[in-house]
Amino acid sequence: MSFRSPMWLLLLIPALAIGVAYVVMYLRRSRYAVRFTNLDLLDKVVPKGPGWRRHVPAALFGLMLAMLVTGFARPEAEVQVPRERATIMVAFDVSASMRATDVAPDRFAAARGAARAFVEGLPARFNLGLVSFSSSASVAVPPTTDRPAVLAALDRLTTDSGTAIGEAVYSSLGAIRSLDAEAGQEPPPAHIVLLSDGSSTTGRSVDDAVAEATTRGVPVTTIAYGTQDGVVDLGGRAVPVPVDGPALQQLAEATGGGFYEAASGEELQAVYDDIGSSVGSRTEVQEIWPWFVGAGLVAAMLAAGTSMLWFSRMV
Repeated sequence: MSFRSPMWLLLLIPALAIGVAYVVMYLRRSRYAVRFTNLDLLDKVVPKGPGWRRHVPAALFGLMLAMLVTGFARPEAEVQVPRERATIMVAFDVSASMRATDVAPDRFAAARGAARAFVEGLPARFNLGLVSFSSSASVAVPPTTDRPAVLAALDRLTTDSGTAIGEAVYSSLGAIRSLDAEAGQEPPPAHIVLLSDGSSTTGRSVDDAVAEATTRGVPVTTIAYGTQDGVVDLGGRAVPVPVDGPALQQLAEATGGGFYEAASGEELQAVYDDIGSSVGSRTEVQEIWPWFVGAGLVAAMLAAGTSMLWFSRMV
């Protein structure tokens, strides 16, 4: 916790002085009472004191002063704030290599199943969009809170040839900029999740895409799924399609995103769960002085209430 107007905290010094004066005066009264030598007679003529209750209103009054002074100092703390404008773009590789069966039943089906679970589990306040890419990239669903629309688009995806990873990043960034009228001047907090099993073979370079994503402050988390033993049948010919993890890892690290390897549908689902939780909120520094002022007012009311209840007078 920090303070925007820390000079107000100097008022805690006189507040502390009041507390010290109270203790000194109480001790002096105690010593004076002991000077009455006939303690048996003193016990009979002086009614039994209120004991610890006499100090409760004073303690509450002191707490009130401390809380109000702290409130004037304008304390602030880090608070987790929901990202109402948060946007997640899922860039889905639909290249022909996604038909490799090294992940059961095949890479494409496993990835799509995990993507569906991610969409269904994402908090409703997030905007979610879908980009599909092979030899080119296109926005299948612009950022929206309409989850059924994204799920329906996932079901319509089909595979094609080529892998344009750079284009996928550019298309995702463009979709983020079109979120609302303010997105151009005040971009929403955003994250791109790119799933692919290979190197970029066409379109704008990954390096250019990295530069653009970095400039816009949008991290790209990449998920490499499949194994080194992947093979796809192309026209009756078995073509090896090993996953290219290093290229995807470089893309993620360069943009500040995460890199994951998911060799099975279960692992891919775990990756999605982790991403979903990591972009759920952002940390903001907010003033919390109302908490202290409120606590001070409660302490003041309790001080007055206990004093009137026990001693029939205000503090």
